[in-house]
Amino acid sequence: MPAGSLLPLFGSPAGPGVSGAALGGGALVGAGGRKGSCPSGAFRLTEKFVLLLVFSAFITLCFGAIFFLPDSSKLLSGVFFHSTKLRQQQPPPPAQGEPRVLPPPGAGGSSSSSYGGRGGGAAAAAAAAEGDAAEDLARIREDHERALREAKETLQKLPDEIRRDINQDKSNFLQNRPGRREPGAAELPDLPFRQPVGAAGKEPADPLVREQRAKIKEMMKHAWDNYKHYAWGLNELKPISKQGHSSNLFGNIQGATIVDALDTLYIMEMKDEFKEAKEWVEKNLDFNVNAEVSVFEVNIRFVGGLLSAYYLSGEEVFRKKAVELGKKLLPAFNTPTGIPWALLNIKSGIGRNWPWASGGSSILAEFGTLHLEFMHLSYLSGNPVFAEKVMNIRKVLNQLDKPEGLYPNYLNPSSGQWGQHHVSVGGLGDSFYEYLLKAWLMSDKTDEEGKQMYYDAVQSIETHLIRKSSTGLMYIAEWKGGLLEHKMGHLTCFAGGMFVLGADGAPADKTERHIELGAEIARTCHESYDRTSMKLGPEAFRFDGGVEAIATRQNEKYYILRPEVIETYMYMWRFTHDPKYRQWGWEAVEALEKYCRVDGGYSGVRDVYSNHQSHDDVQQSFFLSETLKYLYLLFSEDDILPFEHWVFNTEAHPLPVLSREEEGKRK
Repeated sequence: MPAGSLLPLFGSPAGPGVSGAALGGGALVGAGGRKGSCPSGAFRLTEKFVLLLVFSAFITLCFGAIFFLPDSSKLLSGVFFHSTKLRQQQPPPPAQGEPRVLPPPGAGGSSSSSYGGRGGGAAAAAAAAEGDAAEDLARIREDHERALREAKETLQKLPDEIRRDINQDKSNFLQNRPGRREPGAAELPDLPFRQPVGAAGKEPADPLVREQRAKIKEMMKHAWDNYKHYAWGLNELKPISKQGHSSNLFGNIQGATIVDALDTLYIMEMKDEFKEAKEWVEKNLDFNVNAEVSVFEVNIRFVGGLLSAYYLSGEEVFRKKAVELGKKLLPAFNTPTGIPWALLNIKSGIGRNWPWASGGSSILAEFGTLHLEFMHLSYLSGNPVFAEKVMNIRKVLNQLDKPEGLYPNYLNPSSGQWGQHHVSVGGLGDSFYEYLLKAWLMSDKTDEEGKQMYYDAVQSIETHLIRKSSTGLMYIAEWKGGLLEHKMGHLTCFAGGMFVLGADGAPADKTERHIELGAEIARTCHESYDRTSMKLGPEAFRFDGGVEAIATRQNEKYYILRPEVIETYMYMWRFTHDPKYRQWGWEAVEALEKYCRVDGGYSGVRDVYSNHQSHDDVQQSFFLSETLKYLYLLFSEDDILPFEHWVFNTEAHPLPVLSREEEGKRK
């Protein structure tokens, strides 16, 4: 190309009269003579810019296409520079202490061979480069095809499976990352583990009782093995359909049966099962979920189960998990009065109450059944906030007037006023009264406020709710705005055990009366079992219209493996050693085996008065936590979990008495 043809792009030669002008600048100098003598020069500047723009666009397009291709880094390194081959041909690093050996001249991987080498190696290098490029492109194509396959497989999964996979990946990352610490680990004080008193008692002396207790342990193994086989890691088991079952009470938290059964496994000395349950808790129990849970149910089952497992075994993971979950429940107390919400999203901290609960009220049995667990959370964490929250509930209650000295089931957390005046020692009210007594016992009998509230409440219950039928059966009715409903629920049957447990601390002239109340309630509840075809108790039974201790409505005839009647038998046995309580307990064992045991576990039944079994297909977690534990204790010696050292929460999780000496040291 002639040199002159490049001038329009890079400049023009200086013409006459333009002495010393810079190249490319002559067109702008001189008084018009320059333009007149060379009219084409007027377009040279424009041409420059246009050509520069075109050239820049071309360069950008070429390189941009490369950089924006998928996996461009591989394309650049593999196709242009063959770095993959370089990596493959580099010698491995020397072992520690050995000298690094350089490759011999001309060996593969040297810079000269990468760029074609010297002499006659250029053709061979070009062929190798071509092969390398094809290999890299094939690998890129394979990567993309694999990614497409994985995406297709993911899209075919159910949303729950995808969420589970994501949570599992997240959990694995958090567990394996360097410097990981357990949640709450930094805040937990060092506590010496106190060996539990009576965690395992001696064998019953009576051979028949020993055989009966062994049978109950076999029942526990049948329930546990089937849960493990068909529903491991899920909340509960459907023993007929042999699959997992989840209640919305726990949101997305899983493993209710595992956590609920931990202490039962421990006291029954099922060591292998306890170990596998502990490992599941350690690796899989996750509270970092976006879910709305029942504060009450999660507290009594999960917090209570973890606390008792820690106190029995000393395994630190249980303490950490209990405190972690306790912290997640604290936002439930963020109400104008501090009376907690019934439901809480444990991720967002947003709470609400059951829509059916008397104009958005909180429920007495729910906000009144946090005290034992939260006092222990403060003890184990060194954080007083848990105890402060539940003591504030007491403060609010003590400021309110009680109709006839009774506690209505509903309290508005915003206004601090009672809702509907409905009083029950069964559902909606039951465990509030239980926890008043047990708070006093658990404090080593120092909680005088809890003691006074309990005995005052029992006095009002005896005056206004306790009645006798025409044949002498004592029952606890329900109070609705001053009118009695002569109905007693299965849940109310726990009260027999409560009365006898509190008899020792009652005013001097009331001790015998409290024992009598316990015995009479136990007898009535046994009658509710004995008057059914299956010898299992209905959900509720009535004392009106000429019937006594019988369910008259179809929606009250079911039995869901509930423990309250057996719980009362166990307490009555411990305090009286009357053999009839073991006899009644064994009748319940035989009925459970005959009507509730199935190949896949144990199921509730829909109608205890029917001769035809109709199962509800749910093995409740409390069957392992409460029903079987109370049966096992009923047929054990009194040295296992002795009452002077242990208090049971309402899910039968044993919590140790906090002695005055220990509490003083702790403070």
